[in-house]
Amino acid sequence: MKKIASPLFQDLSEAELDTLAAAGHLRTRQFAKHEVIFHAGSCVREIGIVLRGSVHIENLDLWGTKSILSSVGAGQAFAETYAFCGEALMVDAVAAEHCEILFLHTAAFTDARIEPALKDKLLRRLLAVSMRKNLSLSQRIFCTTPKTVRGRLLTYFSAQAARCGRMEFEVPFNRQQMADYLNLDRSALSKELCKMRDEGLLEFDKNRFVLKQLPE
Repeated sequence: MKKIASPLFQDLSEAELDTLAAAGHLRTRQFAKHEVIFHAGSCVREIGIVLRGSVHIENLDLWGTKSILSSVGAGQAFAETYAFCGEALMVDAVAAEHCEILFLHTAAFTDARIEPALKDKLLRRLLAVSMRKNLSLSQRIFCTTPKTVRGRLLTYFSAQAARCGRMEFEVPFNRQQMADYLNLDRSALSKELCKMRDEGLLEFDKNRFVLKQLPE
């Protein structure tokens, strides 16, 4: 099996990947845009790794209000905590576009056929992935803490600029998805973006943004 461009498999050789696949612990599947990969309320035993495309982790409350908790891009993993804890999913994992997902079954970590050294590699990488996931979730908390629409947008854009190391960047959301991520009304978000553009704070074209200056 060819090397997989994912932090979870960073230290694994092709032979080690072949071992996992031969033992039945790896499988791939493609999903159409908007197709649900994992449903809220279900129990899973597999970790999802995005090979192509992207996945949104979404929450739908009793009143039908949707929030996007995170966007999972190529190489990133999702549902690892639920897979190991055995708890029912509180969120949906939805294909944000046509994507290909690699599934790693948690049985790989207890299978006697898998060498201890290989299990140790996977566990170390999984811990690192989980730590980065915690940082990502913390970032969303920071972004939804400000009371105003502009405050949330500035916090989010500041984080994106810091991550990219420049003032021009692309975000993984369209307008509705960005509103869902920031817990905002779409029309209010769009209106504020236009105001910020008119005030010379930023420029934007679809999901590409350029921060021009910091607000006083």
